Amino acid sequence: MQSTRRGFLRATAATATLLGTVGLPHIARAAAPSFVVIGGGPGGATTAKYIRRFAPDARVTVIEPNATYTTCFMSNEVIGGDRDISTLQVPMSAMRAHGITLVQDKATGIDADAKTVTTQGGETIAFDRCIVAPGVDFRYDAIEGYSAEAAEVMPHAWKAGPQTTLLRAQLEAMEDGGTVIVSAPPNPFRCPPGPYERISLIANYLKQHKPKSKILVLDAKDKFSKQGLFEQAWETFYGYGTENSMIEWVPKADGGTVTGVNPATMEVTAVAGTFKGDVVNIIPPQTAGAIAHAAGLVEDGWCPVNKGTFESLVVEGVHVLGDSSVAASMPKSGSSANSQGKAAAAGALALAMGQEPPVPHLANACYSIGGPDHGFSVAAVYAYDDFENALKPVEGSGGVSPMDAGPESRRREMFYAHSWFENIKADIWG
Repeated sequence: MQSTRRGFLRATAATATLLGTVGLPHIARAAAPSFVVIGGGPGGATTAKYIRRFAPDARVTVIEPNATYTTCFMSNEVIGGDRDISTLQVPMSAMRAHGITLVQDKATGIDADAKTVTTQGGETIAFDRCIVAPGVDFRYDAIEGYSAEAAEVMPHAWKAGPQTTLLRAQLEAMEDGGTVIVSAPPNPFRCPPGPYERISLIANYLKQHKPKSKILVLDAKDKFSKQGLFEQAWETFYGYGTENSMIEWVPKADGGTVTGVNPATMEVTAVAGTFKGDVVNIIPPQTAGAIAHAAGLVEDGWCPVNKGTFESLVVEGVHVLGDSSVAASMPKSGSSANSQGKAAAAGALALAMGQEPPVPHLANACYSIGGPDHGFSVAAVYAYDDFENALKPVEGSGGVSPMDAGPESRRREMFYAHSWFENIKADIWG
């Protein structure tokens, strides 16, 4: 793990050097173009900030409806009772410190020919290049009976904010001996390890405060990210695999795919049968954000892009990154969006100037918490292959936390997770 972590850090340092110095001072001295960024989350805010860093005279406008952004990463600690939601919240006004114009509104349309974005409030904003980072939306219709209204009873909590605190409150109100049902969606979706970290932290809360309770996991997949590491944590802390296990996982092969819900009776129907829960967390199938669909950027649910610049392969002059984009082997994560934002900033600047974009290297680091002082991670560096339009993992970089690591190793990974969280928040919005 030490050697792979050193390799990961060396590669990410090289990435910062590449994006920070190669070609970009030349770009910064050219005439300043204008950019409109839709979405103030990890992908959009990183892109906006780094465009201004690479080209201080560039005109950058961020359109974001929320005055405060709440990160999804680390929100499972709020649900498990180990963190206050205020620690996830970042004021969008912080973007103005970087010379960025902030429009607190919802983008409703992109005219790629006229090079304008329209907002719900009726504003029209011109651009030379548009960057779209809208995150995900939910395919409510994939589960019979589920809807935005049903989510107020059976929360998804997959967009952090009121849903996060709602799920937390439901867990606190549940009687000891109750059943928590968690449904995990099919691939692809935001944060592949996220449902299983959530299960772990809910189990940790129940073990301490409501030890007679159970968690039933209904999964639309037969395997999941970091499965061995999560299952080992479940065995260590929650009796997984025994008759007294707090967690029961039902994979797709055993009928775990959820097909319908009844919020009035708190029943969940899966291929395997119908189950009743006291708290029900439905994480539905996902798709690209609404503005991506409205702008015609979507094919088969997601946005195909040039993986070197994140320019759309469907609409010229518009870049899509983060959860909505098809970024090959890069997972849909906050870390990926942050890395893609830097590549998109460099690529969009170069293209706006009629110059050759730099060739990016990208990185992803994903930490998970499986129990008290018990963290683990996966990391990778990706090189862009122009011929195949592919992001390929760099051999020998990154790695996965080892199985059977001792308590001190897991405790360090927990420390790394919390440190990563503070550092990435600062890099994106600080």
